[in-house]
Amino acid sequence: MEEFAALLDALVYTSSRNEKLRLIAEYLCETPDPDRGWALAALTGGLDFPAVKSSTIRNLMQERVDPVLWSLSRDFVGDTAETASFLWPQTLPSDTQRAPSVSEAVNGLSQMTRASVMGELPKLLDQLDASGRYALFKLATGGMRVGVSARLAKLAFAQAFHVPVEKVEEYWHALEPPFAALFAWAAHGADPPDIANLPLFKPFMLAHPLEDNVVDLADYVAEWKWDGIRVQLVHAGPENVGETRLYSRSGDDISATFPELVTALDFPAVLDGELLVRGAHQGGEANEATQGGAASFNALQQRLGRKNVSKAMLRDYPAFTRLYDILSLDGEDLRDLPWSERRAILERLMVRLPGTHFDLSAVVEADDFDALAHIREGARDDAIEGLMLKRRDSPYVSGRKAGLWYKWKRDPLRVDCVLMYAQRGSGKRSSFYSDYTFGCWTADPDTGGELLPVGKAYSGFTDEELKKLDRYVRQNTVNRFGPVRETDKTLVFEVAFDSVHESKRHKSGLAMRFPRIHRIRWDKPAHEADLIETLMALVRD
Repeated sequence: MEEFAALLDALVYTSSRNEKLRLIAEYLCETPDPDRGWALAALTGGLDFPAVKSSTIRNLMQERVDPVLWSLSRDFVGDTAETASFLWPQTLPSDTQRAPSVSEAVNGLSQMTRASVMGELPKLLDQLDASGRYALFKLATGGMRVGVSARLAKLAFAQAFHVPVEKVEEYWHALEPPFAALFAWAAHGADPPDIANLPLFKPFMLAHPLEDNVVDLADYVAEWKWDGIRVQLVHAGPENVGETRLYSRSGDDISATFPELVTALDFPAVLDGELLVRGAHQGGEANEATQGGAASFNALQQRLGRKNVSKAMLRDYPAFTRLYDILSLDGEDLRDLPWSERRAILERLMVRLPGTHFDLSAVVEADDFDALAHIREGARDDAIEGLMLKRRDSPYVSGRKAGLWYKWKRDPLRVDCVLMYAQRGSGKRSSFYSDYTFGCWTADPDTGGELLPVGKAYSGFTDEELKKLDRYVRQNTVNRFGPVRETDKTLVFEVAFDSVHESKRHKSGLAMRFPRIHRIRWDKPAHEADLIETLMALVRD
């Protein structure tokens, strides 16, 4: 456990991507099985211990530490695991006592129940120092927050053992922690894991932002960029007999949430598309000009994350997939073919798919790039995210490859909002007030208008700006609510966002999509910030 704790400490204290890769790769090479497999699972969010929650840690600490001291310390540090690891009463180790290994910790956590956790977890904690306790808390709750994504950890694995990351991604979903077969293949030269007839996730091909590039439409094709979630439908095994799964962009299996799509694909294929709900918000009713026929992302959100899907939900929010690409068909891998050939195969395939659950992403026709730019300008009026530009001869490759696919999103909307509340961040931002809630005026403040929250953001500013904002929050606090500080409401943010929708969950009646801080308006008086009605006018629901 000491080595895993040291890894987490080192990851927290470096912001360098290359250094994080080096640290993880070194740990994986030097740590024996199965510890390194469990550690890799922890870094990629693949472990779950239902008996241990953040509330468990709080309850344990309140039994051992003065509640006021705990509350003040947690507020100051900003991270439950870090605070608890330092405040936990240190016991004197015996001569025979040693720290548990990662495998022993995982085994102990797995056996804990809600009835036993309050007695069993302290036994593990008493065997560890502060760094070990911090690592155990992070391992148990799953909230690593050390600046490592699942993709980065897999890339570090690939670099450690000199294997293709694309192969690691493909084998990953066939295996369970601690990934013995994966390490046997990569580290010891064993045969690759057997993935035949398994409906496994294939890494998505992604796009770079177009920015200032100009492309020749003789080489590129344009499609609309839809506001749903990117999904992959995979059927493996014989037709009408095999198994089908639906994966999100991150590789999560979401089949149970959209059962109607799983049953709609009954022959061997891997399809790439956008998961949407039937409606008329995006592009209007189904038509030839904008294709349309899709509801807003808000409608799709009613279906996301549900473990049980009622008949009413299936009826009121009917899901379908707008297909972009095809990766394999009837056992043949098509990814090396150019886009134009894959597209032709996909067009011919549509007759085998039920129109109730699938349609084909339309090609946007334009004479040249300037004409396409003019078409893009109308995307906001049609509530469409923008355009995708795909090189006609591009193979389907995982990740982002320069020059093959571009995304050309519509320009963001912007409004001026007033900072209302701030909260500390997590991980390396746990000492800074970096999560901001901002609002707009219900009416002219000179006539009695008040501020109502319209959004939250924690990105869009530099490290130097973060330091200034943190200092501002501390110097202009007028009230405190646990870890949240209320400010004097004098600082204006220019907030950029993709769209705004009506929401019954928010007092303002609005919810922004992808808000981020565009500029900090130190120069602008708060009374000049925008009104709620300005945002209301931007709603396209």
